[in-house]
Amino acid sequence: MEDVSDPPFRAVCKENGADLMYTEFISAEGLIRDADKSVQKLDIYDYERPIGIQIFGDKIESMRQAAAIAEEAQPEIIDINYGCPVKKVACKGAGAGILLNLPKMQEMTDEIVKRVKLPVTVKTRLGWDDSTIQIVEVAKRLQGVGIQALSIHGRTRKQMYKGEANWDMIAEVKNHPDIHIPIFGNGDIDSPQKALEYKNKYGVDGIMIGRASIGYPWIFNEIKHFMKTGEMLPPPGMKERVATCKKHFEFSLEWKKEILGIFEMRRHYTNYFRGVPNFKPYRMRLVESQNPKEIFDILDEIAVTFADAYELA
Repeated sequence: MEDVSDPPFRAVCKENGADLMYTEFISAEGLIRDADKSVQKLDIYDYERPIGIQIFGDKIESMRQAAAIAEEAQPEIIDINYGCPVKKVACKGAGAGILLNLPKMQEMTDEIVKRVKLPVTVKTRLGWDDSTIQIVEVAKRLQGVGIQALSIHGRTRKQMYKGEANWDMIAEVKNHPDIHIPIFGNGDIDSPQKALEYKNKYGVDGIMIGRASIGYPWIFNEIKHFMKTGEMLPPPGMKERVATCKKHFEFSLEWKKEILGIFEMRRHYTNYFRGVPNFKPYRMRLVESQNPKEIFDILDEIAVTFADAYELA
């Protein structure tokens, strides 16, 4: 998730039970041109392991070189993004755009697999639109050139994030007799109950969670506990939410510096404090403030003012 799954965000996810994480997707062109923003995204820390570095691009040679650069950062996995639906990416033939050109996808993946020694995985979607869904063929081609696992988001590029994810098609890939690599499902998993239901119903090897973890990193431990015991963990109280939010913000300031750290943290506040009645004035103060100390003071005020918010929910 661009500008979301950075080291500060990954730190709180790992602390709360994420088993395997990926970096933000990194532009191949940015890496080979040594662009500061792209190179910074290669930052990984030992406590995050195992971790994959995800790259995207539309030029085969650039992707090949970028994979080699990413490998030097010593992740456990090189992941290729063939799923991003955003116009500025997909309409240039990268991300989900390559689903319109399967031979190129196959060739690009083959070149990357041959270039690096690390395992290569892929994240993709069902197709560009309903008329171009060939996800079983995609899986066969990618498995054939040597990828080690495939994560599938159960929507087409045209759908973006609208409608429901189609896990039946993910299961079709998983259950196909010619597919032997691990298949991970992605899309609409937002609760422990749904995670267990979908894993059992569709038989996937694992579940990838993105949007549901934004501002709620506790979802990983909640899912693991529910799968193990059949019981729900109590939701985090206000004290824990504020402490995690502050930890996230502190690391954001350290890693991104003050201006960007403040700006990119704003997207997380709504989910950290979702469901708190009469919270809007506090959220507005958080997103409007440009002073780190003031933001920490507001968070402390929230911890006191809404101390019982989740206990009473």
